[in-house]
Amino acid sequence: MSRQVGRVETLFLHERDDDFLATVVRDGDRVFTAVLELKETDAGPRPARFRVQRGSSEEPRDPSQFVELARRAERIRISQQTSTDGRERLTEMLDGYQLDALTVRTCRYCAAEGRYSPITEDTAIKSDRDYICPDCARRELDSELAYAGGLTGAAEDRLEDLLLEVQDLDRITNLLQGELDPDLTKFDEIGATVDDVDPVPTDELDLHPDLKRQLTGRFDSLLPVQSLSVRNGLLDGDDQLVVSATATGKTLVGELAGVDRALKGKGKLLFLVPLVALANQKQENFEERYGDLVDVTIRVGGSRVSDSGARFDPSADVVVGTYEGIDHALRTGKDLGDVGTVVIDEVHTLKEGERGHRLDGMISRLKHYCEHRAEESGSYDGAQWIYLSATVGNPEWLAKRLRATLIEFEERPIPIERHLTFADAQEKTRIENRLVRREFDSKSSKGYRGQTIIFTNSRRRCHEISRKLEYDSAPYHAGLDYGRRKRVERQFGNQDLAAVVTTAALAAGVDFPASQVVFDTLAMGIEWLSVQEFEQMLGRAGRPDYHDQGTVYLLVEPDCAYHNSMEMTEDEVAFKLLKGEMEDVRTLYDLSAAAEETLANITVAGKSAKRLNDRMLGDVPTTQAIGKLLEWDFIDGLEPTPLGRAVTRHFLAPDDAFAILDCIRRGLDPYDLVAELELRDEEG
Repeated sequence: MSRQVGRVETLFLHERDDDFLATVVRDGDRVFTAVLELKETDAGPRPARFRVQRGSSEEPRDPSQFVELARRAERIRISQQTSTDGRERLTEMLDGYQLDALTVRTCRYCAAEGRYSPITEDTAIKSDRDYICPDCARRELDSELAYAGGLTGAAEDRLEDLLLEVQDLDRITNLLQGELDPDLTKFDEIGATVDDVDPVPTDELDLHPDLKRQLTGRFDSLLPVQSLSVRNGLLDGDDQLVVSATATGKTLVGELAGVDRALKGKGKLLFLVPLVALANQKQENFEERYGDLVDVTIRVGGSRVSDSGARFDPSADVVVGTYEGIDHALRTGKDLGDVGTVVIDEVHTLKEGERGHRLDGMISRLKHYCEHRAEESGSYDGAQWIYLSATVGNPEWLAKRLRATLIEFEERPIPIERHLTFADAQEKTRIENRLVRREFDSKSSKGYRGQTIIFTNSRRRCHEISRKLEYDSAPYHAGLDYGRRKRVERQFGNQDLAAVVTTAALAAGVDFPASQVVFDTLAMGIEWLSVQEFEQMLGRAGRPDYHDQGTVYLLVEPDCAYHNSMEMTEDEVAFKLLKGEMEDVRTLYDLSAAAEETLANITVAGKSAKRLNDRMLGDVPTTQAIGKLLEWDFIDGLEPTPLGRAVTRHFLAPDDAFAILDCIRRGLDPYDLVAELELRDEEG
């Protein structure tokens, strides 16, 4: 046997019930394992039986062969898991042959299977009340992950890294059960940064006297991003792209230029946002702040009345509106008067699927309107354009395409901690309850309670979560009437609510001074969030005048998708968002989008439509689009047909227009028509 075994690097002994496992190790690998039984003799414990394991069977060997192996071993090690009595018997037996052995800390799982796996303080991983090696800990974790529902590679890697870092398997498995161990959930911290910008005193600004008097009454100097903008031509009428984090003061840049020009008789301010709810909020802000200086109105969709009850006044000095509201006016030939300033808030919307190309087209059509009006007027000079965003991956390229001066300010006023934990849908509400309660029970050094925004992907889920929170909270989404939304905003501002639960669709404009943001899902409807949307939303955590830091929690359901069209799972998306780079803002055109915008441009500009297409952000295949519009009978030459006017007036994509025409030809009742279109959207 000794000739077959060769060199014995280590002989490892481990107690098993009433006998011992003896493992022969060479070059770190197990050569074989045998079972050793001891007997008591007058000289002390001695080998009684020795059986080599061969698969599921055991082959008896002469007990003297164990003694020979022990004598040939370079070192003999006894497992620390062996009982005190067992260690004493082994030591006494080896002493009888003048052999020395050391007791070593080994992995319990490995030892029980006859593997020699010594562990040290640096490698031992706590499991229950014992310690195991990293390999066994990984296998145990894999079993827990399989039971939990299966995570993707990125999530498994994250948990394995945490396992090796904290060396405690129970803490990691507790994390899978929704425990909020901050040392484990913390993914990273985005530190506060400060750009050294000399502030511009408000009393030095070249503003209309009424606006200047109001501004100097509010504060002594501008914030850094505002100061940068003023120093780079804001009040000289220069177009600007302002890219700066949430809560750094971008909005005032547009207000300063627009209200000042309106008061000086240089044309009205159009302040445009992507959503009706945001337009209502901005309108109220303008009324409150500038209502004694200018007339403020609102234009949303094709309606003359907003959900706040405000009626559109085309002669007002300030028009707060949605992109579609102003675009509808352009497509239907409405007179917007002299436009002095256009502010496009959330300009990164240009990269979104359906809304992106419509914003791109609206900007081109509105520029055409302003240029055409300036040509016909001897006193109107055209509009100043200001684009605002917190999140742009390619700001230099975008500024160049928009022909605007880039004002980029990277300061983050306070740090943000980002946390990640895993939970299923039921556990999520339990965790959210704990997070909201813990945050509201704390106060910042500035004396404000911690408050939470919970983002989720449906209105129904908003109400479901809000009902289950123990502390006072409220749902907040575009389906609520104006009065109820305003009541929620007021209650949150007064710190009467611990949390609001809102849809991701309202993320861009939710103006709540929250210290904590919780992601109940990482989806917006049936689409995963983009890095830009995610950054926009997490940027709502923490306000410099209220809080010492912001906190963000991602509650991730392993192996989950919310619609069969989603290619990734939520845990994959989580790491993409946390580690991902900001996407470029570019508008991409397929033939359908190109046809829709070309039709709108022909409706607004006739033969000048190609020029409007050429200056749009995306590359529009104009020739192919015109060919399709002629084929579909949407245009006659470069004039819209009555059908084409109806299609563009109602913002219909070509497929939607064909579906409606088909329903009409089949004589469907209007209600059935709407139902069929809804069903078609769901199936698509």
